[in-house]
Amino acid sequence: MIELNDVHKAFGNNRVLRGVNLTIPKGTSMVIIGGSGTGKSVALKCVLGLVTPDSGTITLDGQDVTQGDRDAFLARFGMLFQGGALFDSLPVWQNVAFRLLRGSLKRPKAEAREIAIEKLRRVGLKPDVADKFPAELSGGMQKRVGLARAIAAEPEIIFFDEPTTGLDPIMSGVINELIREIVVEMGATAMTITHDMTSVRAIADNVAMLHEGVIKWTGPVGQMDASGDPYLDQFIHGRAEGPIEAVR
Repeated sequence: MIELNDVHKAFGNNRVLRGVNLTIPKGTSMVIIGGSGTGKSVALKCVLGLVTPDSGTITLDGQDVTQGDRDAFLARFGMLFQGGALFDSLPVWQNVAFRLLRGSLKRPKAEAREIAIEKLRRVGLKPDVADKFPAELSGGMQKRVGLARAIAAEPEIIFFDEPTTGLDPIMSGVINELIREIVVEMGATAMTITHDMTSVRAIADNVAMLHEGVIKWTGPVGQMDASGDPYLDQFIHGRAEGPIEAVR
């Protein structure tokens, strides 16, 4: 579904991506791990076309992501943002139905509201939440609203950017279970970036370790603990000693 081939990206003298090669098969959940500043978010933005690589290719279903109808391309994606990124001036249902109220996916308002309430129910929120504003919700509820919005337009591909950041362990577990269930139900292709190893084990089919702009290891999540790769081993066990230098 998604393929990155020798992708490079620099910002001035800062070489962020240094030849990333990664394949994400259709209908699978890929989780990209790595320390802060290793290029995870830049790789995701390159796939979305928000950042243009300096060299290399990125294809979606065999088509170059920089070519073709931009609106049609973006309509295939859903996104759960790290901070929720809800519009505080809109009620919850309009946040969830945001893409269904405008552009090429536009639906009648009543239909968009019905879909929003159904998606809220899917993530465990009652219909009475629909007319509340984001500020009236807890952090965990806001994250669930963000997840409902990500799936509202039935996307083929869903991106999850640090989906459990700022949540307590119990709510993190709830969000991880919801993500796994929804991705499987929808048959969607998922790409997640996270530091949270509990999330990795809960939602990944495959894992890729990004360090210093290259993929150091990739493989099934079940092979992660016995990979033999020193970078991956240090990261997943949180060791201070190893080839990854801790910034002091």
